[in-house]
Amino acid sequence: MSDLQSLVPPGPALILRDGERTVLAEQALEGLVRAEAYRHTTTMYCRQAIADIFADDGERIDQILHGEIFDVLEYRGDRAFGRARRDGIVGWVALEHLDKGAPLATRRVASVSAKLPLNALVTEAVEGVEDHDLQPVGDFEQEPVAVAERLLGRPHALGARSSVETDCSGLVQQALLACGLPGPRRSHAQADLGRAVSREEAARGDLVIWKTMTTDTSWTGHSAIMVDADQVIHATDIHGGVVIEALSDVETRLVADGFESAIFRRL
Repeated sequence: MSDLQSLVPPGPALILRDGERTVLAEQALEGLVRAEAYRHTTTMYCRQAIADIFADDGERIDQILHGEIFDVLEYRGDRAFGRARRDGIVGWVALEHLDKGAPLATRRVASVSAKLPLNALVTEAVEGVEDHDLQPVGDFEQEPVAVAERLLGRPHALGARSSVETDCSGLVQQALLACGLPGPRRSHAQADLGRAVSREEAARGDLVIWKTMTTDTSWTGHSAIMVDADQVIHATDIHGGVVIEALSDVETRLVADGFESAIFRRL
């Protein structure tokens, strides 16, 4: 890595392109990335329970939860272009779902049945959210797989990452965040967490990742968590939601679909 590259802010660069042209970049990239203009970001936060993040082509690629920060670089009509601060995904959010500022959250939603989703951030009382639904920020769960098990039966939806509906990496991310652990959004980044273990060593709580062999998609693999030595919990469109399934069945299906064989990571 060059000296200049090492100075680029961590996470995806906040850059707005028009075809091959980089028309706008965040101020922190000036001198590091060539662009036609540079601008400071505006800090905003999600005022809804959940707000979708879309790619340029309209595909939903992520979500932000109530209280999460979205750093905005550009406004176009009723949309804002920026980066979700909690997991680094860059895209477009409807302005009606955002408000200016960055309220310092004092509590997080610890329930999977409250009006706000698990891991949403709050600073004050919210209608429909009781005190028993909340925990102080910094008071975390102990076991990611136990968190994931509370979401059994929740619908699978590509691009979703909440206790209402979720995709595979979103389920793993939310389980990790609930335990105060790093929660990357994409499977390939989750595959870098912790340390590698063998299939024979894999046990409850270990992450299981099947990486894709292609690079032409925003989805970088399939993620799951070991429930025991032989089963995983994951969100899958095959079964329509969050399920517990035999590891061998998932491995056979995904490898047949062109994924790499599973890797196992212990946190």
